Amino acid sequence: MAKNYYYPRSDGGFSFWAKNLVACLQTSFTRFQIPGEEVERLGTLYGDFAAKLGIAESIDTRTKSAVQAKNDARKILEQALRQDIKEFLTYNRLVTNIDRDNMGLPIHKITRTHAPVATTYPDFDIDSSMIRRLTIHFYDQGKKKSKAKPDGQHGAKIRWAILDSPPTTIEELVNSSFGTRPPFTLEFNGNQRGKTVYFCLCWENTRTERGPWGPIKSAIIP
Repeated sequence: MAKNYYYPRSDGGFSFWAKNLVACLQTSFTRFQIPGEEVERLGTLYGDFAAKLGIAESIDTRTKSAVQAKNDARKILEQALRQDIKEFLTYNRLVTNIDRDNMGLPIHKITRTHAPVATTYPDFDIDSSMIRRLTIHFYDQGKKKSKAKPDGQHGAKIRWAILDSPPTTIEELVNSSFGTRPPFTLEFNGNQRGKTVYFCLCWENTRTERGPWGPIKSAIIP
């Protein structure tokens, strides 16, 4: 393994490492609270790379174009893995050091530098264009055009509940969810259509410390 890399540089070594990482995510994405569609995307990208690697390494099919196709597929896979490792694994409190070791990821030493507690809250818009579905597009307070979270924040804590009248306290929002990045989607059944859902969000850092709660908003289940 080359210096400054946590994955092997050779194609064979990288393929083995990436296959193991994707397999770990496929079995643990629910526990890690990683979107299933993102893990599915990684599996597709790995499958594409593995197939093109096999073509490029075969004496019968190895050509310059086959090698270039393999290199391009590896680059795309590398970029996707680096992004998701940073987004979902490096500071995810639900991922243990044993998990990281099993996935072939570095284990960072604990330092005295603490992630800051957010001083702003996640504002959000609710998309009700799909039947039985509400999609929350959240963003930092006053920064609607940016999807970036405040420094040190793992994601948005989402409290919600179906109620007959507006809540007067956050505690009345009895359901709790967590979104590491927007958008966040909730699915409902047919019997819940036409009912009102109330939402409230706050930022939570990598040490599970929460910032202030934002305003309570509502939407009708389509």
